[in-house]
Amino acid sequence: MERETFVGIDVGTTKVVALIGEVARDGGLTIIGKGIVPASGLRKGIVVNIDQTVHSITAAVEKAERHAGYKIERAFVGVGGQHVEGLNSPGQVAVAGPRREVAQEDVNRSIEVARAVSIPSTREVLHVIPRGYTVDGQEGVMNPLGMSAVRLEVETHIVTASATAVQNLTKCVTAADVRIDELVAAGLASAEAVLSPTERDLGVAVADIGAGTIDLTLFAEGSPFHTAVLPVGGANVTNDVAIGLKTSLHVAEALKVEHGTCDLAGVDPDEVISVTVLGDEAGRTVERLDVCRIIEARMRETFEMIRTEILAAAPGMLPAGLVLTGGGAQLAGAAVLGRDVLEMPVRVAAPVDVGGLVDGLLEPGSATAIGLLLWGARHVAAAELTTYESAPGGGLLARIRAAFRSVFP
Repeated sequence: MERETFVGIDVGTTKVVALIGEVARDGGLTIIGKGIVPASGLRKGIVVNIDQTVHSITAAVEKAERHAGYKIERAFVGVGGQHVEGLNSPGQVAVAGPRREVAQEDVNRSIEVARAVSIPSTREVLHVIPRGYTVDGQEGVMNPLGMSAVRLEVETHIVTASATAVQNLTKCVTAADVRIDELVAAGLASAEAVLSPTERDLGVAVADIGAGTIDLTLFAEGSPFHTAVLPVGGANVTNDVAIGLKTSLHVAEALKVEHGTCDLAGVDPDEVISVTVLGDEAGRTVERLDVCRIIEARMRETFEMIRTEILAAAPGMLPAGLVLTGGGAQLAGAAVLGRDVLEMPVRVAAPVDVGGLVDGLLEPGSATAIGLLLWGARHVAAAELTTYESAPGGGLLARIRAAFRSVFP
């Protein structure tokens, strides 16, 4: 087949995005169907009302199907929420076989040993990602296949999530008549869409600022080594504006988007804006600088939380700095404030090199949804899978599909 079709479903706190994409042999992605609907039944990325969540997913899926004229049967689904965590685990095995050459079986066994780390029964493994191999003491080996060796070691990054949260999300997607091809941590999906290979190799952090949470993933030497989710997001900024100005969340969100900025240096101190106040239909005028001070204070606190997480995990290991994506990254002046607080390079990134129905998609808020399609193209369509994923009905199926494609391309 010249092109293969993938589906990604991003179930977020405030919106559900379903995308249908065709991926060409050269890796080019074309969006042929999209469905974006407001989300209900979720709080900070976690399902709190199954019926409402199923309704939102179903609406997004049906909308995407109408665009594409394509029936969605299975999809890659993003997993978010503060329950998503990462840890690093090593695995070591003796190389089998009379020739003492590393075979795929040896690689698989080393990863299974690393995977055997003690994980509570309340947690479920989403990904076991090999970061690098050591062959008889020689470190920094990325592909040990065929190398002569006695001992093979692997360093893996394991991403886990709350079993209950995963089961509830799985139940909602299944109830929408969609089978799960793979459950993918939202932070890893976003990274697929916005990071360059150079940034991954140098060392970089990517922060997907959603409405309720921030998915933070740190990369070095081409692979992730730290995964965390912070319990704050764009909705916290909106709440602060609503409380500070005594207005509704709807008005506060509009003020944030239209007049807000994190860069106070660029705000005219004499500029005023009209605000509708709760209990007063006439409203009043406020200084724009006051609104921006509220926004700047909350975003500064947010960047300080990111800084604390980065320093605890990787002090001095991120020459490429921080890449901001997600809807919250679209706030004016975010990169300027980020550079001031973190004292490292900061840029705002959106998906690029995507064709088709891209109106409204080539922006930071769509990074996770597009990243899910790219994840499918790179980690399933490729015959040589080096990553082991586990998801209900997904991980094993993905490996079987890859094996068939290697025989029947």
